[in-house]
Amino acid sequence: MFSFFKKSKSKEVDLSALRTDMHSHLLPGIDDGSPDVSTSDMLIQGLTNLGYERFVTTPHIMADVYPNTRSTIDSAYQKLKRETSLSTVNFPVTPAAEYLLDDGFDHLIKRPDPLFCISGQLVLVEFSFIAPPVDYKEKIFQLELRGYQPVLAHPERYVYWAGNKKVMDQLKSEGCMFAVNLLSLAGHYGKPCLEVSQYLLKKNYIDFLGTDLHHQRHLELLQQSPQLMPIIQQLLDGGKLKNPQL
Repeated sequence: MFSFFKKSKSKEVDLSALRTDMHSHLLPGIDDGSPDVSTSDMLIQGLTNLGYERFVTTPHIMADVYPNTRSTIDSAYQKLKRETSLSTVNFPVTPAAEYLLDDGFDHLIKRPDPLFCISGQLVLVEFSFIAPPVDYKEKIFQLELRGYQPVLAHPERYVYWAGNKKVMDQLKSEGCMFAVNLLSLAGHYGKPCLEVSQYLLKKNYIDFLGTDLHHQRHLELLQQSPQLMPIIQQLLDGGKLKNPQL
């Protein structure tokens, strides 16, 4: 089943130094990522062949599109673990979530139930790609007030700020950590995203790197991106990248 990935294991792209992918959509049938267990298996095996040892998978929680809950996420996780062809001994997948900062999030943060964290109190959040929430600073403050550390997913992809990169400085000063997509650094999301990624790299703002893997095409693009290797090494040498510690 996995012979294609075994034969095509890249000799140029080696992500083993990152150890953990902290942003992906590998749980079956729960959002716009993997549709079924077979696809999840394929994607996990492909990422493993690129060097990853562990996956914190982060299905969307969006009130109007993917209204996932702890129950739906746990159900999808148990299905994957139960039906996977991967070894369940030292199973490499841990469930978390990627929270859209929408009106639904305001209700979630007020509830006593803990949020899904990628590790410790680290919560992965995202903005709409159309426009930021007008009260995004308040939402971030409320997270911090409740003891969580906000980790902003793919800040480079909010192109409405591409011409005003100082917003990134403000977010950083307000306590946000940044999780940049690997494929953005490779230029696969276009020039504006690449330019913001390079700005974040230059400012030493990148705390995590994630695949944000949704499907096979993302995997193929990673396999074809040896230009990522010096960037990853630069971040690791800087000592700030936190993937290996997850």
